[in-house]
Amino acid sequence: EVQVDELQRLLAGMEKEHRSLLLKMKEGEAELARLRSVEGDKLAEQDRSAQLEKEVAMLREKIHHLDDMLKSQQRKVRQMIEQLQNSKTVIQAKDAVIQELKERVAYLEAENLEMHDRIEHLIEKQVSRGGHSSRVRSKSEYVSSKRLTGPKPLPLIRVVET
Repeated sequence: EVQVDELQRLLAGMEKEHRSLLLKMKEGEAELARLRSVEGDKLAEQDRSAQLEKEVAMLREKIHHLDDMLKSQQRKVRQMIEQLQNSKTVIQAKDAVIQELKERVAYLEAENLEMHDRIEHLIEKQVSRGGHSSRVRSKSEYVSSKRLTGPKPLPLIRVVET
């Protein structure tokens, strides 16, 4: 009987220890599952972090490339502006030369008309002295020069027969 009591007591202790071990095992499994979950989250975070680092590196490369393109375009625009300014300067210089030539042509045309009228007048005088009647000029036959608009006004030359 003592042995049976001893065995029952040992059996009860073993059952108690069994329940305690089951409880510890369940707690350990729960902790292990939680740790695995946390570790999985850490791995997922590490993967996401690595992916984000790759994206950042790729974006930096794109930004660098775009900066280079922008600088190149800015250089081209500056060159085009310089060419445009140079062209404007050349055009202005040529316009000034053209205007000066127009003024000279107008002046020479006026001088030519004046000389032509003088020659006609002298011829008419010589013809009228020779006994021929001189014809009378109408107002529409009087020649005058035109004024060109420009930086320096031209004199108005009108030849009138006296």
